[in-house]
Amino acid sequence: MNLILSTHNLTITKAIEDHIISRINKLEHLDRFAINARVTIEHDKTKAPERQFSCSLRLEVPGPDLFAEDVESDLYAAIDLVAKKIEQQIRKKHNKHKARKHKVAARTKRTRQDKGL
Repeated sequence: MNLILSTHNLTITKAIEDHIISRINKLEHLDRFAINARVTIEHDKTKAPERQFSCSLRLEVPGPDLFAEDVESDLYAAIDLVAKKIEQQIRKKHNKHKARKHKVAARTKRTRQDKGL
């Protein structure tokens, strides 16, 4: 998976980059078909201190892309919450896919059983 990292009014340090990469690796483990992860981090000094750091993440997967954003006072907290939101979306997508496959198989099994009786 490719990582595209962009910032606004913020300088990326090695620690921030490592933190983002570790979170993206966890997401990659959950969805191995992910193509790109586009992370945008902003620092807005004009807002209240509890809402200064904004992080958004767009995960390009087959089908509709997954998107999440969050605004926090701590940059690391914003990154963690965005990763958690995307993780929930991946799990929901995966569960829907499994349920759809299970429904078809259960229907087929039921029709075979009805014909056998």
